[in-house]
Amino acid sequence: MDPVFILAAFLSGVAALLLRLPPLVGFLVAGFVLNAQGYEKPPLLDTIAHLGVTLMLFSIGLKLNVRTLLRPDIWGGATLSMGLTTVAIMALLVGVRAALWMIPGLGASDLLSSLDFPTLLLLGFTLSFSSTVFVVKVLEKRSETQTAYGRLSIGILIMQDLFAVVFLTFSEGEPPGLLALGLLALIPLAPWLARLLDRMGHGEMQMLCGMVMALVLGYGLFEAVDIKGDLGALIVGMLLAPHAAAQSLARSLFNIKELLLVGFFLTIGFSALPTWTLLSAALLLLLLLPLKALIYQLVLMRFGIRHRTSILATLSLSNYSEFGLIVGAIAVSHHWLSPEWMVVISLALALSLVVSALLNTVSEQIYQRAEPHLPKIDIVDLSPSDRPLEVGDAEAVVLGMGRIGRSVYRRLTKEYGLKVLGIDSNPRSVVTLREAGFNILEGDAVDSDFWDKMLMSSEVQLVVLAMPHHAGNLFALKQLRSRQFPGKITAVVEYPEEIEPIRELGAHAVYHVYDEAGRALADSAAEEAGLTSRSEQLG
Repeated sequence: MDPVFILAAFLSGVAALLLRLPPLVGFLVAGFVLNAQGYEKPPLLDTIAHLGVTLMLFSIGLKLNVRTLLRPDIWGGATLSMGLTTVAIMALLVGVRAALWMIPGLGASDLLSSLDFPTLLLLGFTLSFSSTVFVVKVLEKRSETQTAYGRLSIGILIMQDLFAVVFLTFSEGEPPGLLALGLLALIPLAPWLARLLDRMGHGEMQMLCGMVMALVLGYGLFEAVDIKGDLGALIVGMLLAPHAAAQSLARSLFNIKELLLVGFFLTIGFSALPTWTLLSAALLLLLLLPLKALIYQLVLMRFGIRHRTSILATLSLSNYSEFGLIVGAIAVSHHWLSPEWMVVISLALALSLVVSALLNTVSEQIYQRAEPHLPKIDIVDLSPSDRPLEVGDAEAVVLGMGRIGRSVYRRLTKEYGLKVLGIDSNPRSVVTLREAGFNILEGDAVDSDFWDKMLMSSEVQLVVLAMPHHAGNLFALKQLRSRQFPGKITAVVEYPEEIEPIRELGAHAVYHVYDEAGRALADSAAEEAGLTSRSEQLG
């Protein structure tokens, strides 16, 4: 592949960062620029894009509790929103077509006039999907895949992917054969796969084992029996999800998956070169996004979900899906749509991702402005996970119950005799730690509503910020300060440059995790060697 593709992606990503936009916006622009400059899309770029999407779905499966899909707000929200969006978009397109007929010479009018009722319905169905790749990438960049709105968004996207598989199966006219039933053997095979993963350790063999399971056992096996391979990668990931090594494997694959997904965003730019006529039609489809967002919001509000959860999920899902390109290709091959519609859908997809990226950078501000104008929800109507949290008689609270948080919890409990409450946003970790005897609640400390739900007792003397990401600890510290928390606040940071911002916000103590680990290791080594420190010598 020409090095100019890598250079263009890098420079566009840097430009996006300088403009305080997600890098993926730059990658999208880079694809269009390269296309406009006459570069042809190399076959390797498609391969890279497909690998990235497959590994992403495998990673989603590794973090997914299958019971999540059985929640009414997941399957009901996905079904209702897709059905209503399909009908609403189709009806609006019919109305727009009628209005545009009165204005001669508009290209968008010519494109719409060629569509009959079934094709308009197909177009509405296509636009009802949201982009799995985009949403998951945004959530992972913000470390919010395990938050309430993150799990809701991902659950709805997976249901949409299942609907897509059903559509693709029937659109080809040949359902999977009897061989597809053999895939059920993967269920009893799951424990053996977990044992194999156990034997791989934590190095390159674990990563290679994960890629074999995703690309060969998942994608390859499912494609061999005429079922979408991406779905196979997702299902294999879900089978491995209960295993202890699943999270470690997901972390191992994270960077390589992120790099491969750059190829996916570049390929979108190569799908079309806009003309004014096609761009006007794409902008028309873009104007339908507020309708799609409104339907998502109204549907999610029917399931006892807090306003912040529903609004942030709506903003993340308010875009068009790469699935539209697949449906467009099928429709063109069957002569249901003219080839120009592939360009229109591609442009609408790219523009919707840019708009959605911009909106998601200010999602919290949008929520703060919208919330006062939304109807109040009675506590009894909220789902249990959205109801107020009480710390009880806890004297210390640990936010973030990863490896560091658990060590802090044990130390405060055993050595200092404090009653400690742990809080974590990952429901699976909460269940596991609760069974292990930890006093723990599920909560998302980067959720502004969490702090309104959190009924902080006057008994709490100490809060430890041990979340894995600096932005989350900063946000929590600001919330504690704005609520005049009278106790002491201690924070853990990973990088030296994170120390000063935490101190400026008023943390009483800040610990650099690697420095502290190094000091403890040095002290233990010196003690075993019988050495005396200089301070002890001077004393």
